[in-house]
Amino acid sequence: MRHAIFAVPFALDNTIKFVEIAAQLPDLRLGVVSQDPAEKLPAELRKRIAAFERVPDAMDARQLANAARKIAKGFGGELDAMFGILEQLQVPLAEARAMLGLPGLSVEAATNFRDKARMKDVLRAHDLPCAGHMLARTAQDALRFGDECGFPVVVKPPAGAGAKQTFRVDNRDELERALRNMPPRPQQPVLLEEFMQGREFSFDSMSLGGEQVFHSISCYSPTPLQVMEAPWIQWNVLLPRDISGDEFAAIRTAGPRALKALGMASGMTHMEWFQRDDGSIAISEVAARPPGAQFMTLMSFAHDFNFYRAWADVMVGGAFTPPDRRYACGAAYLRAQGQGRKVVEIKGLDRAQQELGELVVEAKLPKKGTPKSTSYEGEGYVVLRHEDTEVVANGLRRIVEILRVELG
Repeated sequence: MRHAIFAVPFALDNTIKFVEIAAQLPDLRLGVVSQDPAEKLPAELRKRIAAFERVPDAMDARQLANAARKIAKGFGGELDAMFGILEQLQVPLAEARAMLGLPGLSVEAATNFRDKARMKDVLRAHDLPCAGHMLARTAQDALRFGDECGFPVVVKPPAGAGAKQTFRVDNRDELERALRNMPPRPQQPVLLEEFMQGREFSFDSMSLGGEQVFHSISCYSPTPLQVMEAPWIQWNVLLPRDISGDEFAAIRTAGPRALKALGMASGMTHMEWFQRDDGSIAISEVAARPPGAQFMTLMSFAHDFNFYRAWADVMVGGAFTPPDRRYACGAAYLRAQGQGRKVVEIKGLDRAQQELGELVVEAKLPKKGTPKSTSYEGEGYVVLRHEDTEVVANGLRRIVEILRVELG
């Protein structure tokens, strides 16, 4: 019997999905630590988990460790693993595991992944391609970087997640305005990066004992930064069926090297990278967690394999056999347009169903009255699958052309 704790700061829908699947693993007693009350978890899930501890701040390492000790006592002193999916949680989790003597990603490695400036320093020290950057502690430093690097540049917090508070500035005046809104300080620096031109992809992987054993490549259209800058854009992600060709040779070499340099142990990572027009690549950033934005669902459909379950099993010490990629798969993300705070209509639904219905394997469509989303993922999504990559690519383009979610 294995004993593990899932750290769940907030009972969010996506997190709950991961917990529900972990709770179904055989020969596992699963405890949950959260700052939300247990009643926020679905009733069926509450029946499946073996223990629950509520803490004031589930992002605090000491509180996590103390709660884990209480749960472990109820487990007869047994505890094999402690993990969670939020990026902001990975350093506190590593610190708590160190206090408890549990295996997993070390504090140093977790910090390498979380601190994006430090991450790029590590990558560059290992001769790995990444965007030029500066961790600016004063406005003068930031302006000097802009002048030396050339505009546009990207401004972001060093420990950002999901492209939040990330934006492009096109000239010195815009950078000065951005610095007034987010002024750098010695204890609160701002990260500036070279603005990468080209196609953007993800490199999602599974590692065991520090060795990458599986990878998946996804193509963004348009780039996440463009999506953040234009709330009306309905974007898509494509997982080509064949990722073994020369087009991806550079990242197949650089990806595993980057994970080893950063100190990856066992689990999943989500890496974003660019391919320039000349074919060269640059790693943007890497997160030591499962990918978000339905990527786990997309990989599961592309491989006929449950990646949610596989990740949970690996996190509690289980094995992993890499699956074959059987299909191309992709998601079109529906983002509401117009003025207003709630969805009033979805246009083009009948037409999309008629043209593309046979390709749809999963969809989440917003209902009338759904509040406007605050996430770049939008109000809903449609997942397509087919053996032919071009069929899926064309289908995704048609979805974003046909479907329109309107606010009112």
